Amino acid sequence: MSRHPEVKWAQRVDKVYITVQLSDSKNAKVDLTPDGVFTFSASAGAGDHLYELKLELFDKVNIEESKINIGVRSIFCVVQKAENGWWKKLLRGEGKAPHNVKVDWDKWVDEDDDNGDGLGDLDLGGMDFSKFGGMGNDAMGDDFDESDDEEQEVSKPAQESTEEGGEHDAGKSGSGASTEKHEAAPST
Repeated sequence: MSRHPEVKWAQRVDKVYITVQLSDSKNAKVDLTPDGVFTFSASAGAGDHLYELKLELFDKVNIEESKINIGVRSIFCVVQKAENGWWKKLLRGEGKAPHNVKVDWDKWVDEDDDNGDGLGDLDLGGMDFSKFGGMGNDAMGDDFDESDDEEQEVSKPAQESTEEGGEHDAGKSGSGASTEKHEAAPST
């Protein structure tokens, strides 16, 4: 019985990006038909398990302009759409996509943000992520280094019992056993 690899996808107005996540695949075969049927098969893993996939894409594609790159960790496909336009979803038909088909948020661009330049123009909204690294590490480090809440809760009862134990030990000297019997007797 064959297994189904994880598939991630994203789109632009003129193309669809399909990434088949399968490390160390052997004998990978990818086929794409003009009517939008994408098939994949390969073996991978320690037991050379067979992985198969058949996706009926939402619309027709241009197979001459489509490209496939078989890498060590994944198979990356740039599928050229036959007609420019945004697809409502990756697969034709009603219902939800299979559980192994997911959106590739690293490559995703909203329809309004797509300027047709391709994958290399990811817009981060002007955010400077270099500031987040220092803030996150310092804040987390300070919180954990300076927080004595757990230590205080643990140490206070220990200190109180030590103090109480010291007082009781000093007051009991030789009658510690009889005190325990008196405390145990009413509870039985």
